[in-house]
Amino acid sequence: MKQNIQPVTKDLVLIGGGHSHAIALFMLGMKPFNGIRLTLITDRVDTPYSGMLPGHIAGFYSHEQCHIDLRLLTNFAKAQLYIDQVVGLDLENKKVICADRPEVGFDLLSIDIGSTPATISVPGAAEYAIGAKPVSNLLKHWYQLLEDIADNPQKPLSIGIVGGGAGGVELALSMQAHLYQVSKLYPLTFFSKREVIDHNTLKQEVLKIHLFHRDAELMPNSHWSVQRTVKQLLIKRGIHLHLGENVCKVEPGKVRCESGLTVECDRIFWVTQASAPQWLKAAGLVTDEQGFILVNDTLQSLSHAYVFAAGDIATMVNHPRPKAGVFAVRQGKPLFENLRRFLLGKPLKPYIPQKQYLSLIGTGDGRAIATRGPLTLPPHRLLWQWKDWIDRRFMERFSKRLERRWGTRGPHSPKEVRIRGNGDKGRWGDGERIGIIKSKIQNPKSKIQNPVMRCAGCGSKVGGTILDKVLHRIKLEQPLGEDRKDIIIGLDAPDDAAVMQVPANRLLVQTIDFFPSLINDPYIFGQISANHCLSDIFAMGATPQSALALATIPYAAPAKVEETLYQLLSGALKVLNQAQAPLIGGHTTEGTELGFGLSCNGLAESDKLLRKGGMQPGQVLILTKAVGTGTLFAADMRYQAKGRWIEDAVKSMLLSNQAAAKCLLQHGATACTDVTGFGLLGHLMEMVQASKVAVELELEAIPVLTGAGETVQTGIFSSLHPENLSNARYILNLNLGENHRNYPLLFDPQTSGGLLASISIEKADRCLAALKGLGYQQSSIIGGVTEQVEGKQPVSLHS
Repeated sequence: MKQNIQPVTKDLVLIGGGHSHAIALFMLGMKPFNGIRLTLITDRVDTPYSGMLPGHIAGFYSHEQCHIDLRLLTNFAKAQLYIDQVVGLDLENKKVICADRPEVGFDLLSIDIGSTPATISVPGAAEYAIGAKPVSNLLKHWYQLLEDIADNPQKPLSIGIVGGGAGGVELALSMQAHLYQVSKLYPLTFFSKREVIDHNTLKQEVLKIHLFHRDAELMPNSHWSVQRTVKQLLIKRGIHLHLGENVCKVEPGKVRCESGLTVECDRIFWVTQASAPQWLKAAGLVTDEQGFILVNDTLQSLSHAYVFAAGDIATMVNHPRPKAGVFAVRQGKPLFENLRRFLLGKPLKPYIPQKQYLSLIGTGDGRAIATRGPLTLPPHRLLWQWKDWIDRRFMERFSKRLERRWGTRGPHSPKEVRIRGNGDKGRWGDGERIGIIKSKIQNPKSKIQNPVMRCAGCGSKVGGTILDKVLHRIKLEQPLGEDRKDIIIGLDAPDDAAVMQVPANRLLVQTIDFFPSLINDPYIFGQISANHCLSDIFAMGATPQSALALATIPYAAPAKVEETLYQLLSGALKVLNQAQAPLIGGHTTEGTELGFGLSCNGLAESDKLLRKGGMQPGQVLILTKAVGTGTLFAADMRYQAKGRWIEDAVKSMLLSNQAAAKCLLQHGATACTDVTGFGLLGHLMEMVQASKVAVELELEAIPVLTGAGETVQTGIFSSLHPENLSNARYILNLNLGENHRNYPLLFDPQTSGGLLASISIEKADRCLAALKGLGYQQSSIIGGVTEQVEGKQPVSLHS
């Protein structure tokens, strides 16, 4: 059998979704190379583009227009996306230490995490001031402020901004312009006509903005011409300047300076000198006095050749430059090139950044200031239009151009013959790449090895040494059920099979499920899969006892197989241990894509066993989770789902059904099932047929995951949706409900979906309140149970 397998041999890990990494990921998607597993670790699913952030604050751009969707971008680059905060590095063992997941191994590391304002030295700043970074936190407070002003536009507001650099100046101008609009202190036609604000007509006593700066001049690193222009503009706009004032203390609603000046402020924003997290220096990387990574002309760390850094977090020793977004953007291409060269064993190329650069400073009112070196142009509408064109053109590569390029990279591209790598049957086969057929001759110095022939049968099993290493690592971090007396033979003393003790007067409940990964993070996938597999146990009213695992690991070098299996099992065991269902054995094999499943065992008392056939007329139907995972991940595979939609879906799938099942039992549920692959209507029909009843469904009451309504409206459905649609034959009044926006979601297959249960109407409200108190915020009463009428379809829809 002819094979086309390129196993993973090296791990390239990127920490942070800054501008340089965004560009590097885009280029890695355009020019992939086989054998490299690419992973991005970031604490958020989207990253702001600094050039458009002031415009967003001013109200010119939406959140999506000024943020790069990192999930879409990593999908394009065929990269793994780990959403977590990095808290340290083990450089000796080449491990990234994260806050809420197992350590991540790497062969080559790149860091682009931006910077944070230095607030440590000022008492009260960390507690009572809002930092400009991370931007997500700044925007959260800004959005809340806009809502507060909209609710009470005449309430006086005083804002303090500490820091008179370019960031502080743009923030002051942008905030003022938007707040004037929201508080109706200036006509809304201002933004459409791009007129210049006549600040003499504004009620300055309602909105006050104070800008504090320790130096005598604003923007101290800029030419005097731009300093003068900016100062004149701020004064004309009525912004209170406190120059030469060193803030020494921040109190609730108050800013104190060393001179004795005290200013009352309702909100205080901190935009001071940038700083770096302490874990970089603690890890052993050579840094400057502020903690930024020192790099040479090739963007390599001075102390560790296998660590690269770019953007604000890096300082080029030979060419120091201001911490500005323009330099981070310019470093993206040379970073990509040198990462590629390092992996291929080629000499690295030096990069020398420009000394002077064009800076376009938005003034919040549809104008901008232009400055380059000694030349400064005053605020003008044409300059803003120029800046707007530049920024939108940059962002297009991560949205419209990205989608267009995906359209030309499919298997039927007319211009080029293309092949799909070892993930042709699934989405996240590690090392999967789409690329033009090239010569098989490789650079003899390349650090990427040639593939080997892969066997089938038992020859495809993951090696015993790898299994031992993985289980040893996991035992150091999580229990494996060694203290369970009912586990006679388990992983602590492996044999040909596991042996369990079943207590007297208990029923043994068994179930199994397995599916390929729908997300590019094996740790998260392990948790989702475990939750999904355990749900059958919970739906039956049983208590989990143990589980056997079945895993398919993508082809890779032994160390990379170990890393994937370690991440996968760590995620699964986290869920299993929370459910007190230890892993007692399993089977692993290598294949073209990542897949995982569990055979779960549970115990139940015969009088507490929940079945599908217990529904009774007069009861109501409760659904504990929102639906929509099928259409959302179908859209994700087509690169048409927003990252935040997928993140919300993942949060839902990570929510175990165990507490919900206990709650339903406590409130007298008589029938229950988990909503999974056959969709809401398919699983409901199993209950209806088993109970010999009819049901009425309230389409409007069905909870829907964020974005699922949009994706079904655009005609994106799961591949199982057409089969599930056959259940429409059970609907009595199909013509009444099929035009409702939630109708298609009746047939949407769910992964790790919620529980569907019948309960008496008298207990329904108390049960629903209890479920929401347990964290099932989208729980809802979606219908009721009625008597079956012979000869009529059993499902009635109401909108």
